Amino acid sequence: MICPYCQSVNADGVLVCTSCSRDIAVPATLIAERDDLLRKRDELRDELKRARGEIEAIMLRRKSR
Repeated sequence: MICPYCQSVNADGVLVCTSCSRDIAVPATLIAERDDLLRKRDELRDELKRARGEIEAIMLRRKSR
């Protein structure tokens, strides 16, 4: 079993990660929800980065006028 926190490999059926000592007996639904939220966070970060780039381009065009 791969620890959802530190990604270290643990024996199947263990309740606590041997590497980070966190409880890894987490329901699969919570892990799936976490993965979905991380994906959405990354998408929002990318969108924010694009928006900041657009704003910077607009500001540069205004300065050059």
